[in-house]
Amino acid sequence: MPNTKMQIIGCEEWCTFEELGIPAIKARVDSGAKTSSLQANNIKVFHKNLEPWVQFEVNPLQDNRSISIQCKSPIYDTRIIKSSSGIAEERIVIKKAVTVGNETFEIELNLASRETMEYRMLLGREAINGRFLVNPAESFTQGQLTHAEISHKYKTFEKEQTGLKIALLASNPNLYSNQRIMEAGTAKGHKMVFLNVEQAYMKLDALQPEIRYRGGNIISEFDAVIPRIKPSVTFYGCAMIRQFDSMGTYCLNSAEAITNSRDKLLATQLFARNDIHIPITGFAKSPLETKDLIKMVNGAPLIIKLLESTQGRGVVLAETNKAAESVINAFKSVQTNILVQEFIKEANGQDIRCFVVNGKVVASIQRQATKGEFRANIHQGGTASKIKITSEERKLALKAAKILNLPVAGVDIIRSNKGPLLLEVNSSPGLEGIENATGQNIANYIIEAVEKKLNYKP
Repeated sequence: MPNTKMQIIGCEEWCTFEELGIPAIKARVDSGAKTSSLQANNIKVFHKNLEPWVQFEVNPLQDNRSISIQCKSPIYDTRIIKSSSGIAEERIVIKKAVTVGNETFEIELNLASRETMEYRMLLGREAINGRFLVNPAESFTQGQLTHAEISHKYKTFEKEQTGLKIALLASNPNLYSNQRIMEAGTAKGHKMVFLNVEQAYMKLDALQPEIRYRGGNIISEFDAVIPRIKPSVTFYGCAMIRQFDSMGTYCLNSAEAITNSRDKLLATQLFARNDIHIPITGFAKSPLETKDLIKMVNGAPLIIKLLESTQGRGVVLAETNKAAESVINAFKSVQTNILVQEFIKEANGQDIRCFVVNGKVVASIQRQATKGEFRANIHQGGTASKIKITSEERKLALKAAKILNLPVAGVDIIRSNKGPLLLEVNSSPGLEGIENATGQNIANYIIEAVEKKLNYKP
């Protein structure tokens, strides 16, 4: 009989899909998973010669989402598949030839969002059985690729430079949202530069104004600046945005718009003045007014917010009038400004985040607070899921962003017995929760907003 000794593969291997145009993608080898899976974004079903096909995008490199490969394939099947977290969902299945080492064979692949996963592909036991033996203690037994080899394989996918130079003005280059915006701009061929707002400084001069960076380097001209200013540096960051603006650089989200959005009292006054429905809100300085302030917002339970709170921090739920009095007076005794707001009990710890870009809601999610918690913010442990908003909620989100003059905004809405109510508007909304929950490329929408303002056409 012929020798049918199977090859050994490790717990991770490089794979190639020649038909899909994917020269190299790192896969986790998992014999515990039945089917194989491929990362896919913007999945769209269409018909070709009366047969169902699927079109999708693959970002094959985990640490470089600026490379995106457009793929098309006939649909082999549609199945209910349970994810590693135990959630069952319907997925499209395609059948394609994969090359692992020297072996090329057909496998079934379900298309899924794997943005939060460590690997862009999973090689399951249906693909492995009868072909390979898995040694979980080894990696890349079929050949490792160096960084230079990966770069060479993907060289043709790199975009030609457009000539547009865009700065991201923020504090942390490793933050998910900042990385995604840098990647999205690079993917379109723009020169993206990260500027740490706290390391930039300015020269105020009528004849020769300047912005300098890190010890004297004069910053050359940018076509646009995308500000993502954290709350603790709002004053300094907005001063820097005004300097860029005075030097003729377009700033996505102006200093005035950011300042107004960060002043929760001013923003709330603007919303109320423009007939936007909000939870009943109170503001007072003297401790003598505390009892009436509580009564004014329909009593406990009620919400107490620091004016400079963000991501759910500095927000307290007072469950009794006595507790509310104690918290309010404690804050006032240290000269801290707060808002007192009615508690919307029927929301059951849920709110809606609408992501607005250039006068359009590009994505929306429902955030659910953890058990025993009233704040639905992702940073407070809340979970996010995709949601279809009503036309009334859409109009509310767009109007709120317009009132603050924010081209990019995260608008938070709560559903009440009185209809949708506006909670707040965030001028530097995070991308991670909403991108992962919806599969939408929000960072790309932000870059497109800049392109539109600059009248850039590829």
